[in-house]
Amino acid sequence: MKAALAKFDPEGIPVPYLMSGGTDNKALSDLGIIGYGFSPVKLPPDLDFFALFHGVDERIPIDGLKFGVKVLNEFLQNS
Repeated sequence: MKAALAKFDPEGIPVPYLMSGGTDNKALSDLGIIGYGFSPVKLPPDLDFFALFHGVDERIPIDGLKFGVKVLNEFLQNS
């Protein structure tokens, strides 16, 4: 994950975070399958994402989404 991120943002630092809510991984963990989330997105420093999260106006910038698609594709193709 770190290498995929560094390819598109050499100064980027992946950080772990805990997000409350449900996940399909609960059922998979009962089978002994460990799941990890990876949600690469590049947000502008002035965007208060957590204020938008699950709100009536939840959104991310298109450029941030495009960045995330490139990073995720790199990770899936080369891991």
